[in-house]
Amino acid sequence: MEITIPPVLMDMAKEDFSDYPCDICGSVDAVEVPHCREYTNGQPIHICRDCGFVYVVRRRSSGRIAQEWSDEIFGEAYKAAIPAIIARLTYVVETIDSVIGIDGRKICDIGAGEGQFLKMVHGRDAEVFGIEPSKRNCDLMANMNIPFHNGTIEDYQGGRTADIVTIMWTLENCQDPKAMLCAARRMLKEEGHLVVATGSRILVPFKKRLFDYLEPSSADTHCSRFSENTLRGILAVCGFEVTEVNQYIDSDVLCMMAKPTDNGEPIPWQGDSYLDVWNFFQRWHAETAMHYSV
Repeated sequence: MEITIPPVLMDMAKEDFSDYPCDICGSVDAVEVPHCREYTNGQPIHICRDCGFVYVVRRRSSGRIAQEWSDEIFGEAYKAAIPAIIARLTYVVETIDSVIGIDGRKICDIGAGEGQFLKMVHGRDAEVFGIEPSKRNCDLMANMNIPFHNGTIEDYQGGRTADIVTIMWTLENCQDPKAMLCAARRMLKEEGHLVVATGSRILVPFKKRLFDYLEPSSADTHCSRFSENTLRGILAVCGFEVTEVNQYIDSDVLCMMAKPTDNGEPIPWQGDSYLDVWNFFQRWHAETAMHYSV
């Protein structure tokens, strides 16, 4: 029988990959998300049996993933002017302002994109700074007089200068989310706040069709997919104690705020049941097939 290899897998085969354990608990015991290969051109996505985290095992380098976002994804099809992106950024701005306050704060956005969020908070008298690997996006920020570092968080050498560090729709798209969070921790002042916002949520009502959530592009462009519990978990193992979580059940946004701790004591956290997560995707697949044409 002749086997046809999907083009995306043929392209990926030319690149260097490494296999990773669970980013939160370090386990290598995992099961595949049910039916995921039907949506991803044969690429597997896994669920950790020990903590329920959903992640991609086989990944390229952080630089290659950043390059794909910079050169192949941003552009006409994906840009900050999309109404849905404006809406979710506005939601996060208002949430930060109501809980922490923006006026006079030094705010750094990791994965700043086209600078739309920083433009919003700069208009409220915040001192802003963006970290962004895309030269095109950095040129856009330069046109808005927003200072930036053109590169990844891994190669940024700044110290503890930020009152607030934001990571929005970026933690799930980086090769090493723990490295990103640890770098963010080094940037925060002693009493600073980290804000993580994501749309990759598990064990809540379905917000989109499964074939929009598990796309056929390179699987490692979205290495991680978080629930409330697993986002709390990865923050905890990186030394962050959660102080605020939004009412995400009613929103397309999961927004979590945390403060760094320096007492050396482990922060307790609880993951998800991998069986609950597996059944969640099983139901999502069935309902997608029932209501939509794949």
